[in-house]
Amino acid sequence: MNEKISTRIIFFIAGLVTATWAVLVPYAKSNTNINDASLGTLLLCLGLGAMIAMPVTGALTSRYGCRKVITAAVLVIIISVPFLSFLSSPLLLGAGLLIFGISIGITDCAMNVQAILVEKSADKSLMSGFHGMYSVGGIAGAGAMTGLLHLGLTAITSTIIMCVAVFLLLMISVHKLLPYANPAEGPAFAVPKGIVLVLGLICFIIFMAEGTVLDWSAVYLVEKINISESLGGLGFAAFAAAMTAGRLSGDYVIEKLGAFKVVLSGTAVAILGFILVIHSIEFTLILIGYSLIGAGCSNIVPVMFSQIGKQSTMPQMVAVPAVTTLGYIGVLAGPAIIGYISHHSSITYGFVFITTLILCAAILSYAIKNILRATPQV
Repeated sequence: MNEKISTRIIFFIAGLVTATWAVLVPYAKSNTNINDASLGTLLLCLGLGAMIAMPVTGALTSRYGCRKVITAAVLVIIISVPFLSFLSSPLLLGAGLLIFGISIGITDCAMNVQAILVEKSADKSLMSGFHGMYSVGGIAGAGAMTGLLHLGLTAITSTIIMCVAVFLLLMISVHKLLPYANPAEGPAFAVPKGIVLVLGLICFIIFMAEGTVLDWSAVYLVEKINISESLGGLGFAAFAAAMTAGRLSGDYVIEKLGAFKVVLSGTAVAILGFILVIHSIEFTLILIGYSLIGAGCSNIVPVMFSQIGKQSTMPQMVAVPAVTTLGYIGVLAGPAIIGYISHHSSITYGFVFITTLILCAAILSYAIKNILRATPQV
């Protein structure tokens, strides 16, 4: 066991618990007997918790080290998640989601701090592989929870089994998590500026695209080509599978081509995917389009986090939370903006809007091409 494997396990854990909650959402709605609007409001508690936690995580890791912060956050996740499977009070569920969101936000930020330090120490591209393990964890979590529920286990029993698995994975990896982080420099939180702002904006756009596919791909398939609702999830499945494959192979590709070419080609492939989705009426072609979006977006965010370790505009303890927060805002804002555009026109025009933003991300990459081109090639 070394630092690289421990970091991969933590990214896997983050994907696993996020997928576990995603499977629990219908149960949470049924337990509380609330409508879609109220559920949407409660889900904001999760996002609010993450938004509260992310800006201060840099200071926490600088003071206590990655190991203590990640371990504490994951333990809170393990304790809080089972309650989300059976709480019947909307107020208590909202409080539970707030706590879960805080612990998820801290874990996401702290594991990226760890990942940057491990990658810098190795002096080679590792970030895509780390983020790829998050995707693998998501697939594993969704599959395991679905399988357990299909076997007839209750939601609470299934969730406890998942939490036991998370605890065991944490115990396996904890001793090789870094006991330190970057030393505290400057304020605990600052508004991103310069190169960090560009990195954050690109993450914001790509996360917005990911959130859009997550929340709207099924609706688009059902409404545009009138497929069965039971098949609507295949759009996101194609996207997620391509993204996972892209990230797992991303470190090799980045080493061969360089970060700048990977970002430019990634945006081009994602734009091509959206164009295919927008203009196709064949189910198979639309699925290919979603796959291209996943493949194109797969390595852009990992590249951006790698560049945080190369820039000197802001201290890393401030830059990582700033970029992570901007990215998370994109995940939350994207689906909402698409919903607003769809309400006044159609989902198609919402996808056109996202496609335009991805083009903007490609243009923004030229502003940081010097550090992008500094990525080693072999």
